[in-house]
Amino acid sequence: MDVLVDIVLLALLAVCAISILRLRDLFAMAMMFGLFSLITAGLFTTMDAPDVAFTEAAVGAGISTILILTTLAQTARREVHRPKRSVLLPLAVVWVTGAVLIYGTADLPAFGDPDAPAHNHVAPHYLQESPDEIGIPNIVAAVLASYRGFDTLGEVLVVFAAVVGVTSLIGLRRRPPGVTAGSVAMEQHDVLKIIAKMVVPVILLFGLYVQFHGEYSPGGGFQAGVIFAAAIILYALVFDLEAARKVIPPAWLNRLPAIGALIFGGVGLATMLLGGNYLDYNQLAEDPKFAQQIGIILVEIGVGVTVASSMLVFYFSFAERGRGRRTGDEEAGA
Repeated sequence: MDVLVDIVLLALLAVCAISILRLRDLFAMAMMFGLFSLITAGLFTTMDAPDVAFTEAAVGAGISTILILTTLAQTARREVHRPKRSVLLPLAVVWVTGAVLIYGTADLPAFGDPDAPAHNHVAPHYLQESPDEIGIPNIVAAVLASYRGFDTLGEVLVVFAAVVGVTSLIGLRRRPPGVTAGSVAMEQHDVLKIIAKMVVPVILLFGLYVQFHGEYSPGGGFQAGVIFAAAIILYALVFDLEAARKVIPPAWLNRLPAIGALIFGGVGLATMLLGGNYLDYNQLAEDPKFAQQIGIILVEIGVGVTVASSMLVFYFSFAERGRGRRTGDEEAGA
């Protein structure tokens, strides 16, 4: 039965991929990308990787789709027609690359093979020693936040660097004095407003649960950050961008990605000042397990702050730019 489910999911992924290649409607293409990510999340779930599935569903099917649609709102819905060119060279490159990849998989161990190198290096140590060394049930959180804390810090810095790049190219600008942006709130959709008022607090509460329960169940800072951002973006879509900016002013929003990264890096600096190595959480308390839990909670907070604020910076930047363009067009038409 499991094999049948995997085959069906893989077939659906192939259908989505082919549809994306053939579509010319960019809106439909964005929807297919979201569906592709959602199916991938289901595939990860069947592979007993709920943390990865959680992240794929939240980021791939959720926030990424919103950002793509926000970008499309500033461009065109359909792909611009391009002159026909020969497809022989690109097709040849794809076939050769695919053949090389298939050839490279010939020496890979079978899926789930207990003798595979990945299962005989550090993985046994993580699985066997994590309860005694870290003391939390979710081994994924123990690996990401403790054993491989340097890797996770690097991921956080990559997200922060992306924010710096986006704000440098586009910027999260304040509205100039005397310029009216024009409301894009759903003024005639009272039902949506009522539902949003009911749903947004629940989403935020669930985000808190994912943030602070990630030691015991799938979740953590990455997933919680995206959930928080999704709640604020939903609020902005329903009640207007200006209302969302009052919830999180741009002056604070611009600083939060750096604050989150500093929280993560500051934990490592604190462990060094206490006489240990960088990100050696054992220095934070006398009980090693309690110290590990404190360190993991703190760095996960830093991750959540950086991820949530980064997603909001991306959305606000594109949405504000699109609004400014629409306002300029309206003034020019007047």
